[in-house]
Amino acid sequence: MDDDVELEMSPLCQELTDTGKTVQVEIYRGEENGGILEVVDEEATYTVWNGLFATDADALGELKAAIREEDIDVLIGKPE
Repeated sequence: MDDDVELEMSPLCQELTDTGKTVQVEIYRGEENGGILEVVDEEATYTVWNGLFATDADALGELKAAIREEDIDVLIGKPE
């Protein structure tokens, strides 16, 4: 049995910086029907959104809205 899953990375993957703090945005598709949004901070702490996104743009839009509403600090450091 092959456990390797082929991931299709989005061209919208990027670094986002706000208030001098940077996170790496990863948007990709696996075997599921929808995009996965994952954010990695400078300390390699991962935040993965629950649920799947219909489009890569929807995923990026959700992230940017969260940063506007909550601040980038909610994506940095260990989850509480």
